[in-house]
Amino acid sequence: MKIVSFPPRIEWKQLLARPVQEMAAIEQKVQPILAKVKAEGDQALKEFALKFDKVTLETIQVSQSEIDAAEQQLSEELRTAIKQAYHNIYTFHAAQQQEPQVIETMPGIKCWRKNVGIQKVGFYIPGGTAPLFSTVLMLGVPAQIAGCQEVILCSPSNHPAIYYAAKLVGVTQVFRVGGAQAIAAMAYGTETIPQVYKIFGPGNQYVTAAKQLLSKEGVAIDMPAGPSEVAVMADDTAVPSFVASDLLSQAEHGADSQVLLVTTSKKLVSAVNLAVSGQLNRLPRKELAAQAIENSKIILLESEKECIDLINDYAPEHLILSVENYAEVAEKIVNAGSVFLGNYTPESCGDYASGTNHTLPTNGYARAYSGVSLDSFVKKITFQEISETGIKNISKTVELMAEAESLEAHKRAVTLRVESLS
Repeated sequence: MKIVSFPPRIEWKQLLARPVQEMAAIEQKVQPILAKVKAEGDQALKEFALKFDKVTLETIQVSQSEIDAAEQQLSEELRTAIKQAYHNIYTFHAAQQQEPQVIETMPGIKCWRKNVGIQKVGFYIPGGTAPLFSTVLMLGVPAQIAGCQEVILCSPSNHPAIYYAAKLVGVTQVFRVGGAQAIAAMAYGTETIPQVYKIFGPGNQYVTAAKQLLSKEGVAIDMPAGPSEVAVMADDTAVPSFVASDLLSQAEHGADSQVLLVTTSKKLVSAVNLAVSGQLNRLPRKELAAQAIENSKIILLESEKECIDLINDYAPEHLILSVENYAEVAEKIVNAGSVFLGNYTPESCGDYASGTNHTLPTNGYARAYSGVSLDSFVKKITFQEISETGIKNISKTVELMAEAESLEAHKRAVTLRVESLS
């Protein structure tokens, strides 16, 4: 990994830049795919499957019998692990439920807010080299708790663990389509795939571009997304082999991933670099991880405060605090997707089974966005009820404000009611 020692603050912005994606060029390729799916539906999906995936789609929908059979194709150990992850994720997200609280803002006026599950949601699970059945749990569990009525899943992968997880979380229909065309199908609807109101899930740069383009047309998406990333803040109490494994666990996601180590310890820098080299050669995905490591840095700084400031500037998707006073440092972190505290809290546990959600803002979006939660799958509808006493109490306020804005009909809607009570 590239080592950068004591960079001045004026250089931080350039130093922390993510690998550049030429989104304009990618969008030019994606736009015709969206248009064709919108115009031609299922036929376009079959043509793109043949063109991009070299697959002839006889049927777009995965049958229920195929989904049911998936369970027996998995080992008992893996089924148990998936159930344990499901339990932990469910427990954490179920605690996010809120009962409506009626607030009397003044005598006779009651206001409250109610959470209502989004009726139709769609998940995208990439094919690629890793079957991301964990993401099915991360998206499906909060949708299940929220009470979403129609939950569909699109994936070019036919891995049985994806189908098993989909059944576990109550996915209603599964379709074997991938890429930007799958995102278009869920946004517009086709003869086979129903239109949804919000689209969730990771994907490559073409999937990301499709989601962002469709969001301009009013399609709701989970969040802007980019390549996965982790930052580790470590001191002399950190275990170099642990830190190296955390950096590599993120790097193996793909060549465009980025990992960052921030420290005040010169001794740790060399120890981690040595550990990264040793562990990298033992990874099955070492070529991908090695390319990500090329995009990555170890940054040596003078003080803990500088480390915290740099991390808040970077706003990482994942942040691991391998420092002695991690609880104190954590209180000063304001920009991060998910934070992992201490030497025995690897990011891998959050990725799979500890309970928190692994669908998180990347590319600096953690400055303004949260990760996926129960809130991502609900709308919050406000209600109010005004009694005769209430309309009398608030009438003068509303009448004066409406008159000041020259909205006479607004004023009269209140005046007529008050006059009817005289």
